[in-house]
Amino acid sequence: MAVLVCGIVAASCAPERFIRDDELLLDGVSLKADDKKIPLSTIEGFVRQHPNSRWFSLFKVPLGVYCMSGSDSTRRVNKFFRRIGEPPVVYDSVQAERSRSNIEAAIRNMGYLQATVDRREQVNKRKMKLALDVTSGPCYFVDQIDRRIDDPTIDSLVAATWQESGLYRGMPFDINKLDAERSRITTLLQNSGYYRFNKNFISFDADTAIDNHFVALTLHIPLYRNRQEDTLTVHPRFYLRDINYLIDTDVSALTNDSATIDTIGESYRFVYHKRPQLRPSFLMTKTELRPGQLFDESDVQDTYSNLSQLSAVLGANVTLSPSDASADSLDAFVSVMTAKRHGVSASLEGTNSAGDLGAAVSLGYQNRNVFRRSALTSLKLRGAFEAIKGLEGYSDQNYIEFSAEANLNFPEFMFPFLSRDFRHTVKAQSIASVMFDSQDRPEFHRRVLTAAWRYRWSRMNQQIQHRVDLADLNYVFMPWISETFRREYLSDNGNRNAVLRYNYENLFIMRWGYNFYFTSLPSTAQSASYGQNAYSLRLAVETAGNFLYGLSNLLHGQHSQHLDAYTLFNIAYAQYVKFDFDYAKSFRFDERNSLALHAAFGVAFPYANSRVLPYEKRYFSGGANSVRGWSVRGLGPGSFSGSDGRVDFIRQTGDLKLDLSAEWRTHLFWKFDGAAFVDAGNIWTLRNYEEQPGGQFRFDTFWRQIAVAYGLGVRLNFGYFILRLDGAMKAINPAHEHGRYHYPIIHPKLKRDFHLHFAVGMPF
Repeated sequence: MAVLVCGIVAASCAPERFIRDDELLLDGVSLKADDKKIPLSTIEGFVRQHPNSRWFSLFKVPLGVYCMSGSDSTRRVNKFFRRIGEPPVVYDSVQAERSRSNIEAAIRNMGYLQATVDRREQVNKRKMKLALDVTSGPCYFVDQIDRRIDDPTIDSLVAATWQESGLYRGMPFDINKLDAERSRITTLLQNSGYYRFNKNFISFDADTAIDNHFVALTLHIPLYRNRQEDTLTVHPRFYLRDINYLIDTDVSALTNDSATIDTIGESYRFVYHKRPQLRPSFLMTKTELRPGQLFDESDVQDTYSNLSQLSAVLGANVTLSPSDASADSLDAFVSVMTAKRHGVSASLEGTNSAGDLGAAVSLGYQNRNVFRRSALTSLKLRGAFEAIKGLEGYSDQNYIEFSAEANLNFPEFMFPFLSRDFRHTVKAQSIASVMFDSQDRPEFHRRVLTAAWRYRWSRMNQQIQHRVDLADLNYVFMPWISETFRREYLSDNGNRNAVLRYNYENLFIMRWGYNFYFTSLPSTAQSASYGQNAYSLRLAVETAGNFLYGLSNLLHGQHSQHLDAYTLFNIAYAQYVKFDFDYAKSFRFDERNSLALHAAFGVAFPYANSRVLPYEKRYFSGGANSVRGWSVRGLGPGSFSGSDGRVDFIRQTGDLKLDLSAEWRTHLFWKFDGAAFVDAGNIWTLRNYEEQPGGQFRFDTFWRQIAVAYGLGVRLNFGYFILRLDGAMKAINPAHEHGRYHYPIIHPKLKRDFHLHFAVGMPF
């Protein structure tokens, strides 16, 4: 592989045979300014021509792939190399001059009215390096700001919100900020009834004939005139009149005798050809438009967004037109195209768990419009079979799992006492779910019954999202445990393992949780994984057992000596608190390269009625989304190395987790992207469990137990989903505290230290 990459890089050094003798290869573009206050990263986008791209900002591999093709462009192999590669970028003096003039104009717009940009060309053999040098000159500042708004109503609206303006005395004379103020005022007025108002009505007069590079600025909004020959008048304000819902039809149905038109009140009309799938009253709650109210453009956009989020809606559109009834009114037409109500799905998958082969089949059903309120009901049945080998002392060598799950998702807040304003400013979901899972292993049989009621909501821009698990009930019970497993792992005469025993007892979990998520990217932007300067923050907290513990103490509930815990219906219940923090940040260097950083921390503490966390709530490390040099659940806790060098799914869990990652991401070609990464982290226990030696967290030793891995990855990026393949090597292995095995980065062994992970989506 290394030889191939070296060959490609070497090929990129000889692209001259693909350009004419009178042409030059663009080898680099540099941008410099004499004033450090000028944001070069902002004006780099005005460069019209860039040199050939580099993988990881170092190697011109796409150019090298192109140069591996021969001169005969008709041959299939040459066509292939040219299609996946990148042709040499030939220097274009016209584009260079356009870049210079665009950058000069952009810097002058920032307030440097006398700025100049010089173009320097440096030729070395047949390669051109272009340098653009910015001489900024003095920066002009705004000395005074006046408003001249001829419409008194608009003048009062602008004056009332002037504190929100980005303009202030002493600011640089930045044209971009003036344009942002034009957009702000336009949005303000369009949300205040001014249907026909646009940015072209707003202008700025700038008087630069003031000493010491100061500018006198005047904002001007004239009176309204639709045509040149019309008389100037105040800007018209519009009110909504009729709200027309066109359900699976178009506006022509209003004059079609075959269409049915229902009315609610005097202004709501519902037009359809067959019984509408959505209740009219429900559609009204998802519409922000109200008869008699001033036109508000934000209400139009929110209505469109609300309807588009419904599972029963295939498409939606909102249009407005002047009403024939009066000159200052608008009629709204809300078009709703409904989706198919029922859907079924089936899937078949193969499984491979540590060499044990199996298969699983899933059947699903969806009803997208329960109660005619776009409530989504989903039912899922799943069955799995796995042939387990290598288990001695067990009569049955198969694993069988069966699960049934039902969910009911309401596209609204199903909760009393919430204000109408709150309901209409958030996108909410109320979710009820139940699930039963049955697992039959050779060692034991396990049953899990869950029921939950939760809420999810976000503001309209979806940058902040919330989730509350109001009630989440879990009942885990073990109807059968083999004598072999009980004797070897659970009995007092065998291996005394508190963690194992706790996770093979019947257990009841009654929990509450809250999740907060924020991303700096607006909902219309693409994922921050590639080419975006963005960050995201996730916080989560949950607790369980407090209500039951307080009730047990208050009512002198039953206490089990065997379990050393209070019980509910003779079943112990878990009590713990858990907190998780997750932060990710990406830095964009150019259109093909970015750096992503990630930090995650989690801690869970069992107390009062519990001394061990439930298995489902414990942390694990390793795998495709953690420290990738280890298999999933193959790392930790601390310096614990598992059982006889094998992964131990029960013991290799903990109460505290730390993950740190840095990943350089680069676009390769077509849909393929690459990554080079370094991961670090581990898990620890808060208590000292004899069965997990070296696993307890201690401030004086934990830093020596942080595992480190490095590797390369390939991603197949389709935009809406990403397939990922990562290969990682161990660098520091805390399972070995000293010697060559502690530093496999110095003494690598591929079979021992390498792990390959396939996953869907980005690791963070």
